[in-house]
Amino acid sequence: MNMPQRHPPIEATGQSLAGGQALRVEAIRGRYDPVLAVVAILIAGFGIVMVGSSSIAISEGLKLGPFYYLIRHVVFVLAGVVGALVLMRTELRWLEQRSRFLLILCFLLLAAVYLPGVGRTINGAKRWLNLGVSNFQAVEAVKPMLIIWLASYLARYREDIAQRWWPMLKPVGIAVALVAMLLAQPDFGSASLILAVTGGMLMLAGASLWRLFGPVVIGLPVLGVVAMSEAYRVRRLTSFLNPWLDPFKDGFQLSQALIAIGRGEWFGVGLGASVQKLFYLPEANTDFILAVIAEELGFFGVLAVILLYAAFFARCMQLGLRAARLGRQFAANCAFGIGLWFCLQALVSVGVNLGVLPTKGLTLPMISYGGSSVLASVAVIGLLLRVSYEVDRAQRQMARARAGNEPVELEEAAAAPATTGKRERIAPSLGGATPVIADAVAPRRVPAAQPPSGYAPARTPRQRIEPRIGEKA
Repeated sequence: MNMPQRHPPIEATGQSLAGGQALRVEAIRGRYDPVLAVVAILIAGFGIVMVGSSSIAISEGLKLGPFYYLIRHVVFVLAGVVGALVLMRTELRWLEQRSRFLLILCFLLLAAVYLPGVGRTINGAKRWLNLGVSNFQAVEAVKPMLIIWLASYLARYREDIAQRWWPMLKPVGIAVALVAMLLAQPDFGSASLILAVTGGMLMLAGASLWRLFGPVVIGLPVLGVVAMSEAYRVRRLTSFLNPWLDPFKDGFQLSQALIAIGRGEWFGVGLGASVQKLFYLPEANTDFILAVIAEELGFFGVLAVILLYAAFFARCMQLGLRAARLGRQFAANCAFGIGLWFCLQALVSVGVNLGVLPTKGLTLPMISYGGSSVLASVAVIGLLLRVSYEVDRAQRQMARARAGNEPVELEEAAAAPATTGKRERIAPSLGGATPVIADAVAPRRVPAAQPPSGYAPARTPRQRIEPRIGEKA
């Protein structure tokens, strides 16, 4: 008697009966955004070149060797690359589930700068943590962690934010508390940046503009009073209006930066040929590196930097929009927040160097020298690439499920507490995809569409594989 021969199920083999083509939807992998990666590499590579050019005279003057700052900058870039690789392999679900812990860590880091033996005071500011081998500016770690918490919060309460006051005021209150700690250090530039990023993320999440207008009306006078409370801030606010009134004291930094920009003209004096970096321009490799770029590479060099940041910002917004259309609000908010952070900080730095904004102490992300700033800004690129990976993976899974007439549901990337909003899931049918509104966070299967009358299945029907969106890469 011949016994029937058992064959492994399609789920086990991951292949079709016809031609061996993989059918498992959850086995589909995504791709990292190549355009975003190339733009980030160009910015970071340009930064390495310009740090090397702008810091040689400084390091030799301090008898540290000509490439001291360049070597340290490259080490921090490589450390940031390691962090980026880790984030590229970390599921967004895992980050969202720990967003509250990251928020608590923000407050702990800003408070740690006051601990004896842990915090360090440099130039009268208590902003740095002593890590033994180097100092780390606490706010540089706070920026990405706050963005992750804001992304999670706005994903959970995205509808309430547009309709009620309290859900919108809660993140504003958190940002104000962090700003108060930063002003005590003092760090007015980072405090202003955090407020701007928070407001921008709330606006992109759907918060009503007239509701945001209230906190702005209250907050601007308060910030004005704080800015005028310290003599050095008053001098900064007034000196940028006309640095030539006192070019050897309060207006010294800006006047030297403007001289450097004027010498560069259209095409610059040549890479490495800057004169202002030779002990004339303070902070030539950090806050005022754009002035060195303008002197050595001219107007077109500055234009290239601005275009790189513009391309980065546009790619972040496109990525966030793709994620939002798929219903992945946490991923979308992360992309929006990081794009706002980088480009607002770059905008302020460019404005300071050109003399249209008062000195804020903010660097060009991934270009200026600065260990903690470079490490954090390079590492966070990994989070953006992870967002692009999961968005691309979800789109591929949706396309495969539609092609195989398999029901699939668009789910949030995180198993967070239930959201009050509604999101859209797609149930592919013979006639196309039909949007269905769902309230629950837990995955639910959508029944397959009934075939039309007269429809006959193939002789060897293909077994349906239920997709599971969110497979770990």
